[in-house]
Amino acid sequence: MGVAGVSLFGMVAAFGTVAEGAAVGLFAQKQVVESLPLPATLMAEPLEAEAAGFLHEERVQRGDTVAELLQRLGVNDREALEFLRQNASTQLLFRQLSPGKNLTARTTQEGGLQTLVFPLNGGKDMALVVERQDKGFAAKEQPLQLETQVVMKSAEVRHSLFGASDAAGIPDSVATALADIFGGDIDFHRDLRRGDRFAVIYESITHLGRAVRSGRILAAEFTNNGKTYRAAWFADPVGGENAGGYYTADGKSIRKAFLRSPLEFSRITSGFTTARFHPVLQKWRAHKGIDYGAPTGTRIKATGDGVVDFVGVKGGYGKVVVLRHQSRYTTLYGHLSGFASGLRKGNRVNQGDIIGFVGATGLASGPHLHYEFRIGDVHQNPLAIALPSAPPLTAQQLGRFKVQTESHLARLDLIRSLNLAQVD
Repeated sequence: MGVAGVSLFGMVAAFGTVAEGAAVGLFAQKQVVESLPLPATLMAEPLEAEAAGFLHEERVQRGDTVAELLQRLGVNDREALEFLRQNASTQLLFRQLSPGKNLTARTTQEGGLQTLVFPLNGGKDMALVVERQDKGFAAKEQPLQLETQVVMKSAEVRHSLFGASDAAGIPDSVATALADIFGGDIDFHRDLRRGDRFAVIYESITHLGRAVRSGRILAAEFTNNGKTYRAAWFADPVGGENAGGYYTADGKSIRKAFLRSPLEFSRITSGFTTARFHPVLQKWRAHKGIDYGAPTGTRIKATGDGVVDFVGVKGGYGKVVVLRHQSRYTTLYGHLSGFASGLRKGNRVNQGDIIGFVGATGLASGPHLHYEFRIGDVHQNPLAIALPSAPPLTAQQLGRFKVQTESHLARLDLIRSLNLAQVD
């Protein structure tokens, strides 16, 4: 296993490749000093420092100005600073000077600026590049030179999923994706327990060795209340460019036909019951859905693949979306503040698509989402019923799946063994 830089519970462990059966430390060691002639190519004239340049990297601190950053980058070049201030293209640098962002500069020995690279916002992996040319400076946007690294992390839940991921240095986007993967089996609103553990193997997209964003989760394991769930990503090369999903080690889809919750994280304010005192109507009546308290504008996800059956205003529901799934199932999302752009009756939606935003329209005493789940037009408690699973892999796909995921599942085994060793 040739994995380096594995971070577990804040400790960094480096793994190297050692020949099987080798007994390190049992061999006699002898120091040998020998003068070796330099190759002819290295005996040539040394490269001029000015031609090679010096490479500097700095992270933006809160309150930094462009002039202060250039000074820390070793740039002593008034012409460069004036160009950055006056050129229209370089104004992005001033507007996007956010803390934590990394700038890279190449300078001459005297501090003259040769190249400045500034990553841009927008999620397109672009950078503003300023270069010295024969007649002054030029600025242009170009793609960042990115690399993909595989990261292994694990953590223990003390108070919340995000608290555990923050303590382990796991990005929020990875924690959110983790909740999406296991959301059909674990209700992250109610089921998390102190002492739950998880391990995750994910892609980290880097520029000059620093993380720019997180990529896909390749494999993950979550132990909740003593029960362990495991999944690995599989994209069948025969199934098309966008085909892919998460499966258990024996090829069963971990994805349920429906998510347990249409919100990523919130609190349940009213459960499914035959008798609840309505806060607006001031009387007892059945509550055939689940209410999730969340701030106005919180994104609402479709809990399953389906077709928009209704979008608009309907009585006490206020602004509401109704989705129909596989003809027998319908889900309703009420009291919305607004709908996803372009959402129309008859549109197809996929599980996890954003369909609207939390609000307080209709008979609502405050911002929340009212969610209903029906089978054959009969209301069901979405937190209690057994949700159907997506289809498993075929026999042919299972063989390709095992080849594609073998190394990732082995890494999960490695993390588990290290965790057990730490507990012992």
